[in-house]
Amino acid sequence: MRALLSVWDKTGLVDLARGLAALDVELIASGGTAAVLAAAGVAHLDVAQVTGSPEMLDGRVKTLHPAIHAGILADRDEPSHWADLAREGFSTIDLVVCNLYPFASNPSIELIDVGGPTMVRAAAKNHAHVGVLTSPTQYAGVLEELTVNGSLSAATRHDLARAAFAHTCAYDAEIVRWLDAGGAIGAPAEPAERLLAPTLHLTLERRDALRYGENPHQVGARYRLAGGSPWWDGVVQHAGSALSYLNLFDADAAWRLVHELAADAPGRRAVAIIKHANAAGAAVAATRSPAPSPRRWTPTPRAPSEASWRSAVTSTTSWPR
Repeated sequence: MRALLSVWDKTGLVDLARGLAALDVELIASGGTAAVLAAAGVAHLDVAQVTGSPEMLDGRVKTLHPAIHAGILADRDEPSHWADLAREGFSTIDLVVCNLYPFASNPSIELIDVGGPTMVRAAAKNHAHVGVLTSPTQYAGVLEELTVNGSLSAATRHDLARAAFAHTCAYDAEIVRWLDAGGAIGAPAEPAERLLAPTLHLTLERRDALRYGENPHQVGARYRLAGGSPWWDGVVQHAGSALSYLNLFDADAAWRLVHELAADAPGRRAVAIIKHANAAGAAVAATRSPAPSPRRWTPTPRAPSEASWRSAVTSTTSWPR
């Protein structure tokens, strides 16, 4: 079994590589990934040793080679693919570990990844035979499955492929948004209609699974813009059952209303009571602290006398039918 490692985010990389090596997986690494493995004393092949071609163009070209992509894309059920590999002296690659440049945090031409998405998409396309890891959160589960079973199940490869395409989709969406804002040339003076992008590319990630959807027989979840952190992420639930879709819907309406009221009455506090996204009550005040409740006298309960009990029964049974 062979694994290709080429990651920007090095979190968990060394532990993953050591775990794979302990399972007799041959490791191939490129660029900075290879440097980290070398510093940690993890044996591996450099990509240039596999391709026979050195990195070039300041690293823009290193994994874009048939020795890499034929190894990833070969259909193990197709004899002609094996014949092609044998003719060229190539070997299969069974696991690809790759995450992409952090474009969203520092958009620029140099952070438009080419080789990374190509490897990820190739491995995801061939997920019938190849596993693809695009997040450090996947490492432990994959290592455990390989340790126990010696291979990844079809279901696992399917889930990894789905995550891989979501990873490249989100990455491309960030690039499109950057280009819509002017990209490397900056935002030019354009007619107003050019400010309205011809396409919109939103990537949402699931943050919470809900108790149920709008109705108890439905499922529901809360999603957020990928990489973002809305106010919902900081919410603390102090009591009650797990939230459902309508709970979130009502809470969001309350949040919007109290902020609108507070904006209309600067310096004052606002409260809203919501039922099915409609305001059942709303108020503003100088403080959120409630006024002290008046002290009330509560009589000590006593067992009723026989006379009072008979009176209550008589009164009750004498009501008109």
